[in-house]
Amino acid sequence: MKRIVLILAMAACCVTGAKAQTAMGDPVSPADSFNAMLSGTENQMMMLVKAMPADKYGFAPSPAIFVASQKTEYAGVRTFAALVIHVTQANYAMGARLGGMKPNVDMASLAGLKDKDQIVEALAASFAFVHKSIGTMTLENAFQSLNGTVTHATLAAGNVAHTADEYGQMVEYLRMCGVVPPSSGPPAPSKAK
Repeated sequence: MKRIVLILAMAACCVTGAKAQTAMGDPVSPADSFNAMLSGTENQMMMLVKAMPADKYGFAPSPAIFVASQKTEYAGVRTFAALVIHVTQANYAMGARLGGMKPNVDMASLAGLKDKDQIVEALAASFAFVHKSIGTMTLENAFQSLNGTVTHATLAAGNVAHTADEYGQMVEYLRMCGVVPPSSGPPAPSKAK
């Protein structure tokens, strides 16, 4: 499943670049193309984590929320907060590998975050780090190997795919808590000029 998401993310990147090329007539740099793709996923993720009430950050699915006849196994499932922290840690790890930069946070301390505001702030900072790392990608190094067939471009796409995958899981957590995910809600009212 993750490979399919990765392939779709790569295809979306190519389409994004092609559309920008057609619209502007100039090529789009790999950094700009991947950063634009990440921004879309980041915006959805940030709206989602802000929409989950602070008192639900400890929520994790359990058999108790399903009908008795439905067999479910949820031992060890991450809480909502743990999913957000997981994305934060993954952003730093992939960004460090992609851009060759050291994360500007104590990675071990991220696991201990409990407060919603701190967790949301840490996630936002991790996205800024990934954007900075993607910014190091050029036409010359986009497809240079980092390890075997992993390149700067595939790692950037993998970061977007990973975030999108976790976002999909987190949407279900919101729904189980009776919260409508922001991207599923009514559109924001347009501002009159």
